[in-house]
Amino acid sequence: MPVDQDYLLQARQMQALSLAVHIPLVCFGIAFPALVLFCEWRYLRTGDGVFRMLARRWSKVMLALFAVGVVTGTILSFELGLLWPGFMSGFGDVFGLGFTLEGFSFFLEAIFIAIYVYGWDRIPPRLHFLSGIPVAIAGVAGSMFVISVNAWMNHPRGFELRDGRAVNVHPWSALFGNSYFWHEFVHMYFAAFIVAGFLIAVPYAWGFLRGRWDRYRRTALTVALSAAAVAAPLQVVIGDWAAREVAAEQPVKLAAIEGLGQTTSGAPEHLLGWYNGHEVLYGIEIPRLLSLLAFHNANATVQGLNTVPPDAVPPVNVVRYAFQTMIGIGTLLAVLGAVYLYIRLRRRRLPRSRWFYRTAVLAGPLSVVALIAGWITTEVGRQPWIVYGVMRTGQAVTGAAGVPVGYGTLVVVYVGLAAGVAWLLRRLSRIPFEGDTDG
Repeated sequence: MPVDQDYLLQARQMQALSLAVHIPLVCFGIAFPALVLFCEWRYLRTGDGVFRMLARRWSKVMLALFAVGVVTGTILSFELGLLWPGFMSGFGDVFGLGFTLEGFSFFLEAIFIAIYVYGWDRIPPRLHFLSGIPVAIAGVAGSMFVISVNAWMNHPRGFELRDGRAVNVHPWSALFGNSYFWHEFVHMYFAAFIVAGFLIAVPYAWGFLRGRWDRYRRTALTVALSAAAVAAPLQVVIGDWAAREVAAEQPVKLAAIEGLGQTTSGAPEHLLGWYNGHEVLYGIEIPRLLSLLAFHNANATVQGLNTVPPDAVPPVNVVRYAFQTMIGIGTLLAVLGAVYLYIRLRRRRLPRSRWFYRTAVLAGPLSVVALIAGWITTEVGRQPWIVYGVMRTGQAVTGAAGVPVGYGTLVVVYVGLAAGVAWLLRRLSRIPFEGDTDG
């Protein structure tokens, strides 16, 4: 059945909006439980009440964000079935295992996060700490199972195609034996600590700029910034690994990222500029750098966009600018993290420069921008394929006529949800401290 192109674009926009809202919450699901547990572990080892207070207050925020993530994740699951029925019916046997395991992880996390948050002063301290470990494990595992599905969509394996449907399916090897899975998962795992760490640091860095610098806030800032500062420089190395996997398995995506119109030996890198359908104009050209970065060989041949039909070329400028935004912000965050680690390890104290804290305040929202830009690179760079090289997005989309109404409703829901989250977090921030936080 032919699909109206307008509805295809709107369906993609709906899915993109939901992903942009949900993915930052996934970061907190991965990283936040580990940070909360670290604080409680420090309390159990040292008896320092500041760490207990920090863990207890953060656990309430963790529960609030988990609840919001449940809402946005449920919306995403409905969208997959309602917007992309061709994809679900044709390949559900392959990736269904990943979503099933994610469901088990979700229920495990929901049970233990309730025990952990409401168990303060109700169960023995060490048992309370142990009740938080399944929360951390389930948060990582749930995201891992979903990322395995995305990795399969980018690098489909473990099935045979017959009449547009997957047969002779091997779900376990398709998802977890897929070489593309590991770099996606590790890249997202470190991104989670970068986003969560820098966002958590924002209110405490802002407090420093306004003269609030008690021991509680110094401790909170140290924990949050330390997590982000370690992850940000390491992400540069992981990003190189991911880029080389893209070069090997998705050469058209790489060509779109770099705006490489023609297959080239010793391909150059272009910073900024505009792809006009054949080449990058007005960009800063760095000779041979693309070949060097993609294959660690300055003379390597890089496949160009001319090797595929025009209707198989992704929207190049969208992908290019998303990628360069991610790289630019990621570099800034890595430098900020390195500066923090140098001062912290060499001088045994927090930075004192107001410029550092101004940058730290900006680093929180910028980390989210980099996260979303990275996912735009991954998902838009795969277009026009929903399953790379196997099924086009236009073949998967619904033919229903109500997509515009659903799109408008979704926007209203997310605006209301954002307002509710802002109100809730503000209310949690005003909960009185337990005892003296100075020192």
